Amino acid sequence: MPTRRPLGATPSVAVVMPVRDEAAHLAGSVGAVLAQRYDGPLEVCLAVGPSSDGTERIAEDLASADHRVRVVANPEGTTPAGLNAAISATSGEVVVRVDGHAALPEGYVARAVELLAETGADNVGGVMAAVGDTPFTRAVATAMTSRFGTGDARFHTGGPPGPVDTVYLGVFRRDTLERVGLYDPSLVRAQDAELNHRIRVDGGVVYFHPDLEVTYRPRSSLPALARQYFHYGRWRRVVVRRHPDSLAWRQAIPPATLLGLLGGVVLGLTGRRIGWLAPAGYAAATLGVSAAEGRDLDPVAQRWLPLAYATMHLSWAAGFLTSPSDLAAPEAWAAADDDPTAATVGTSEDPPAATLGTPTPAPAAGDSRDRGRHRADPETER
Repeated sequence: MPTRRPLGATPSVAVVMPVRDEAAHLAGSVGAVLAQRYDGPLEVCLAVGPSSDGTERIAEDLASADHRVRVVANPEGTTPAGLNAAISATSGEVVVRVDGHAALPEGYVARAVELLAETGADNVGGVMAAVGDTPFTRAVATAMTSRFGTGDARFHTGGPPGPVDTVYLGVFRRDTLERVGLYDPSLVRAQDAELNHRIRVDGGVVYFHPDLEVTYRPRSSLPALARQYFHYGRWRRVVVRRHPDSLAWRQAIPPATLLGLLGGVVLGLTGRRIGWLAPAGYAAATLGVSAAEGRDLDPVAQRWLPLAYATMHLSWAAGFLTSPSDLAAPEAWAAADDDPTAATVGTSEDPPAATLGTPTPAPAAGDSRDRGRHRADPETER
């Protein structure tokens, strides 16, 4: 087991927020952080990517209004680059990842610090509580919190406290990040799962607790949902290429299902009627689960629910199966274990430009392989 520095009763906390095009939500998200009931020192760092909606100005205004808030630039605009810049510019013993459009409940930070101390974990996280405000988003929220929709991922479905493979957002010991490295900047998506895998391979513990619940707002249309899950599947395949042992059963089922459906259709079209059993069986299962799990939804949302399930399953699978081998440069990032300066995280007084290993520049904007503009978005894959 790795050696961990003991946490005090109220260790210093750094809240890191990668933000881009978050003008509508940023003030509320930062306000929820600053309103946390926590007795120890707390700092907030906003890593602001190139935005077209005035996010930079709002971030600077927030920093001017409260000395606990500071702003650093994230010229690459990607989530991992922003997280790394913000972590490097802070010094808190505990690092709390927060989204620019998330609102933490007032006891979140204090409870997370308690859990780190109580469990000895390296990273703790909780439930991504999907909540919709339209018939479509209510259907998606139901699908995202269902085992049929997301498998056994406790950060989606809830469940008992305990070690898991990954969690939503994350509250880390800084010494863990110093030991294993920060987020891989070449991973536009799936960076949370990859970092948590490295923590576990190093002998650390990633711990889920349902007390840590943060509201999540699903995508507002079927095409947006399809794009989201397609890209999650594509980038999860990158992580599996680098870390084959990171593949969980819940991630293997959608590609197998899609291949089975395609094979069944091909058989059916060539005259072998047994092939139609595959799509018919999937349709029956989806409709049956939707009827059971959508009982409390309004009639319009109930009609959306089967489409939400199918879109999440098949888009993720299509992305996984078609992920280009060069989507991210192979082994673009590695912790420099032989470099004594590589495990140095900057302080707020003297923030370095890079930390913990030698990062390869983030993928260029505009590339056709999902390397363009990305709002800082939490890991919500299966």
